[in-house]
Amino acid sequence: MTERREALPDLAAMAAFGARIAARLRAGDVVALTGGLGAGKTTLARAILAALGHEGEVPSPTFTIIESYDFPSLRLPVVHADFYRLEDPSELAEIGLDDYREGAVLLAEWPDHAGGFEREPGCLSILLEPAGESGEGGRIAIARAGLDWVGRMP
Repeated sequence: MTERREALPDLAAMAAFGARIAARLRAGDVVALTGGLGAGKTTLARAILAALGHEGEVPSPTFTIIESYDFPSLRLPVVHADFYRLEDPSELAEIGLDDYREGAVLLAEWPDHAGGFEREPGCLSILLEPAGESGEGGRIAIARAGLDWVGRMP
């Protein structure tokens, strides 16, 4: 598994990183976003969606669990999910995640609550950590790529 680290000192750097990810996305990919509360997972998801062409608001799916974004505003369909509130991965069947994912990209926040996606070859896992002790230096993104991301790593 390939790993890269990137400093994201401000929102502009986060937006640029999101744009680089968006440029390489294919239907069926998963971008698994991990990090503590307030780490920037939703901010990065918003940056990816904006780079794919979404111009409206991107609400955090913390309470709805799944928000979907489709053509014609996006270059490919995207499912933005926040699994924080799941108590067990078996709840995914009730939500119908597989139906949402058909032909779409999945932006998954708190993927560990859904059982993880690292085993999927199309998974790009991104851990967001504070840069410096106070976090005032922005974030560090640690990206780990599955086999389908070889040659596409942002």
